[in-house]
Amino acid sequence: MTFEPLLILALAGGYLLGSIPFGLVLTRMAGLGDIRAVGSGNIGATNVLRTGRKDLAAATLVLDSAKAGLACLLFTFAVSTEAGLIAGGAAFFGHCYPVWLKFKGGKGVATFLGVLLAAAWPVGVLTCLTWLGMALLMRISSLSALVAAAAAPALALAFDRPDVALLALVLAVPLYLRHRENIARLLNGSEPRIGSARR
Repeated sequence: MTFEPLLILALAGGYLLGSIPFGLVLTRMAGLGDIRAVGSGNIGATNVLRTGRKDLAAATLVLDSAKAGLACLLFTFAVSTEAGLIAGGAAFFGHCYPVWLKFKGGKGVATFLGVLLAAAWPVGVLTCLTWLGMALLMRISSLSALVAAAAAPALALAFDRPDVALLALVLAVPLYLRHRENIARLLNGSEPRIGSARR
């Protein structure tokens, strides 16, 4: 067991790194105002795309994923695998519930994928491919995310990483909760497809 103060440091450091709202920062720097006033009001890449700026959406996706991956890798190499998973998980919660935005953040898809890529890259790659395959097939971002999140624990177990499977399962719960409105629209057939101007 790693020395407890280091785990607390991993928790705090990961959360603060994950709390950086790149979607909000990038759109404001580009002179587009507050992304929370656009579309769904979310700070993630999918909503940034609704501004019409594909470059900013791509940058948001990469940075939101990278901040979680960096947190995981940094504490993995500096402390332990356990600390890395804690930091990566904390970055996910930091993104979803950032202290700077009154705990109203993104839905966590990019940070979820970033943690998996850093913690166990084969699991992360296959989870990303699951998302991509569903997105190409159904053209619905939320459905792609939900399917990928559901598949991630099983994929981690297939690669003999029960620790990563547990983390993926824990993170999938708030990810699903933050998509509850999307789930309702999926059930009634009103969920917009990728590229739509709404939600």
